[in-house]
Amino acid sequence: MPTLAERWDRFYLQTATLPLDQKVFFTENLRVMIKAGLSMSEALNTLAAQAESKLMRRIIGDIRTDVESGKLLSQGMKKYPKIFEDIFVSMIQIGEVSGTLEQVLMELTTQMKKDYNLRSKVKGAMTYPIVILVAMLGITAGLVTFVLPKLLGIFKEFGAANLPLPTRILMWVTDFAQAHGLLIVIAFIVFVVAFIWFLSTKIGKSLFDLVVLRAPIIAPIAKKVNLARFCRTISGLLHTDIPVVQAFDVTSQVLSNVHYKKAVQDTAERIKKGETIAKSLGNYGLLFPPLVIQMIYVGERSGNVDELMAQIADFYEQQVDQVLDSLSSIIEPVLILFLGGMVGGIALSVMMPLYALTQSVAEGN
Repeated sequence: MPTLAERWDRFYLQTATLPLDQKVFFTENLRVMIKAGLSMSEALNTLAAQAESKLMRRIIGDIRTDVESGKLLSQGMKKYPKIFEDIFVSMIQIGEVSGTLEQVLMELTTQMKKDYNLRSKVKGAMTYPIVILVAMLGITAGLVTFVLPKLLGIFKEFGAANLPLPTRILMWVTDFAQAHGLLIVIAFIVFVVAFIWFLSTKIGKSLFDLVVLRAPIIAPIAKKVNLARFCRTISGLLHTDIPVVQAFDVTSQVLSNVHYKKAVQDTAERIKKGETIAKSLGNYGLLFPPLVIQMIYVGERSGNVDELMAQIADFYEQQVDQVLDSLSSIIEPVLILFLGGMVGGIALSVMMPLYALTQSVAEGN
């Protein structure tokens, strides 16, 4: 019977995750070694020795042990669902059965590289505005907590009724922050935790994803990203001769937006009943534009759906690149205006009573 430490170790291995670039390293190098004529056991042994991550070395070593005991590579991968998703295992399994493992590994590598590049560009585009907003919040908190109370204390001698409205509002905000600073911090933390919990619920996730699909600026990017991932995944699966229904079932697990996920799952059920892909996806006009439906329709008639969906994926990936490249030029002036308005409002609230004080002193002389 395994000890508690061994159980914990097994639980850790089965729930741990790996960065996408490490999985790309695994598939790309495994393909090269198989092409060079190495046995699966030798290839896995070499990969374990080359892996930089300790976790990756352990997982590859465990899979190698399974392979040496007579199991298939896909069977060893199934034990790690957080690392090797259904799409990964399904494609490897098809490659093993059909004798096209090398081609499948190449398809997986290409697909993950595309996905990695897409994610990196989206994260890179979002990093700049998030850093600016966090910096703005930090500066504002510092001003309200340490600088403004001392400066505004001078104006209180005038009496609140004699001060301009912007100054009185700023004084109220500063006094409130000084008196209830801890309460504000606790309330903010509670709000963040509650928001994260809400997003983890089925209703919260569905509502948030719907807002993302309808929000200005964000919606076109989100749709293009989901369409690119959908088309790239379906194309890769169909290219490795996975049945259409299974391809849609597996793809639905890859998509992060619940509305796209549900649409793809429903499409799989409709295909089982004999409906065409184009007609099934046509029921979701908000998610799949006419271009995608028409291209799939043409692909079904010509028998090359996988090739046309790969072209659609390329198209939307290029669209995302263009949008993200121009996103910073759109967001930057908005952030500058917001920051300028905030700083200008604080400066105006401070300068107005100073100007009035200067005038009263000048008149007194």
